[in-house]
Amino acid sequence: MGTQARPADGAMTLAEMKEFASFAAGTQRYIRRSLDVGFYREDAMERWSRDVIETASIRAQIRIYGRLEHIRAMVPDDSGLEAVEPFLAPLVIVSAFDLGQDRLTTFGAYRFLYERLIGAHVRPWLPGAFCAAAALPHLHPEKRRILLQSISEAAATAPGWSNREPCFFPEWVDKVETRLAN
Repeated sequence: MGTQARPADGAMTLAEMKEFASFAAGTQRYIRRSLDVGFYREDAMERWSRDVIETASIRAQIRIYGRLEHIRAMVPDDSGLEAVEPFLAPLVIVSAFDLGQDRLTTFGAYRFLYERLIGAHVRPWLPGAFCAAAALPHLHPEKRRILLQSISEAAATAPGWSNREPCFFPEWVDKVETRLAN
């Protein structure tokens, strides 16, 4: 018997698409690029590089994202401190890299990307990793302030998190030339 989509799945996918559409164009582009790098979906260098600066950024991202497999395997099942250290340190490093690229400008954009890069089971850990990465001194103080103010009290103090995996994974879309009929 084949898998059948439930109405709730379509509604959730649409909600995720709307959330993605609410992000600035640069944030959308960075999320799509990051998913390509994180899942080896395409040749990220060829697809996303527009100049030497972006090429260097993508090379660095590929190197930093090499930690993702370890992070995915180490997401703790509970809040025991022994399990947190080998997981949280690499997650904060990868997060600090992404926040330093000046494209993820809010906790919402960060959460959107990382739920997809790592999976739904990372949700309880994202507020702490985000706050740690956003508070690091490699970011300009004004940037740190803006990032830290973007996380709501509800997100920072949530009593629980959904374990539903994301449905919508944005990808590159080729531009289509439209011609008006004469």
